[in-house]
Amino acid sequence: MADLTYPLKGFNNINRYKHQATYDVETIHSIVNSSPVLHVSFVPDPSAPFPIVLPMIGQMGLYAGDESQDISDWHCYLHGYVSSRLMNLTHDAVKRGEEGLPLCVAATKVDGFVLTLTPNSHNYNYRSAVLQGFGTIVEDKDEKIWAMELITNSVVPDRYENTRVPPDGAEMQSTRILKLKITGASGKIREGVPEDERKDMKREDVLETVWTGVIPVYEKLGVPQPGPYNRIKKIPDHVREFVDQENKMREKYALDAAHKPAPAKRMKKSDDN
Repeated sequence: MADLTYPLKGFNNINRYKHQATYDVETIHSIVNSSPVLHVSFVPDPSAPFPIVLPMIGQMGLYAGDESQDISDWHCYLHGYVSSRLMNLTHDAVKRGEEGLPLCVAATKVDGFVLTLTPNSHNYNYRSAVLQGFGTIVEDKDEKIWAMELITNSVVPDRYENTRVPPDGAEMQSTRILKLKITGASGKIREGVPEDERKDMKREDVLETVWTGVIPVYEKLGVPQPGPYNRIKKIPDHVREFVDQENKMREKYALDAAHKPAPAKRMKKSDDN
């Protein structure tokens, strides 16, 4: 995916703080894949007064056979229940001959609270990504099992093969995998130290009385706790190693982000539009 970018199509253009925008495929996919919860939005019916937003588990994936490495080959796979409204609407859209159900998927990671001299200039260090596209139901059995393994291992690597697999008939019937064909995508990243207006930086009374800095933010995984019917005395290596490595990686990213230079200031007022 080196040097691949999502094209700007108007609906996925970032207009505010353009200097923090990214359309890089690898960067956007990494934000989605590192977010334990994705928020999926859709319009249930043209007459509905509000859109629907659902928290879901998902992962970017390239199914075997889609080997051209083109952007269009990558999909976002979402795990859901067979009779959920989202799955039913998606099924109905395809049945009507449409490309799929229009969806928007959002992912966000907060890496720090940026504390500045004035409330108005406070900020977050963060990573966010938005995908737009059309969702369809995965009907092929092999692709469905592959996607279930992909999503399971996105929670804890190697977890799928360390459980009772493959899924039985009832589990396969009750589970549906939604496959998002991405039409457009964008990301936005803020890393760095605090940044204040020149007028405040000239005020010694403010500089002498207000603490500024970054509070690093990262989710910490706790010590795995055995379940009530667990018979395995030792924590499996794939679980223990994941917790240790993930905690180190998350902490390092947040601390590194807290010490990077502030993003380059925007050059045009149009960036505020």
